[in-house]
Amino acid sequence: MEDTFSNLATYGYIGLFLYSLGGGFVAIVAAGVLSYMGKMDLTLSIAIAFIANALGSFMLFYMARYQKSMMMDGLRKHRRKLALAHILLKRNDSWIIVVQKFIYGIKTIIPITIGLTKYSFKKFAFFNIAGAAAWALVFGFGSYYSGGFLVQMAEAVSERPWIAPIILVTFASLAWFYMTKATKRKPK
Repeated sequence: MEDTFSNLATYGYIGLFLYSLGGGFVAIVAAGVLSYMGKMDLTLSIAIAFIANALGSFMLFYMARYQKSMMMDGLRKHRRKLALAHILLKRNDSWIIVVQKFIYGIKTIIPITIGLTKYSFKKFAFFNIAGAAAWALVFGFGSYYSGGFLVQMAEAVSERPWIAPIILVTFASLAWFYMTKATKRKPK
């Protein structure tokens, strides 16, 4: 297990940047735990995750705004999710841009949906930066201060490897159930 932490600390900042581009929180949690263990710098990790997360959403927004035909070809199967994202944007106004950073399943689709509309880029940029900052700070500091507990959990899972698939299947099932229920066609 020590070899794994050593490799993560060596390549951690690069992996953190690349993983945070897509909005994933596992890398910032790992960086927080490694910072707790003294293997990485917490401030640098939070800054890298913040920059990458904001940049990733800006890239999705830009691609949707200026490459609509290419994006629509790839999103044909996800029209209902786009409609859900559009409804969430109308219902919650700009705050959905901040909140979407924390919700698995919509954090990629919201910037794309906003890019497809005539939504102001300046307004999107403000809320995107605020959301990315909140996301990086919450997960960075949260994982740092709960580092002892998370290390104990990792050791427990390494002793009982059958626990990890159960946890992963549970989270994947909950995310799938939510997206299926939220995008289900309502009977007329």
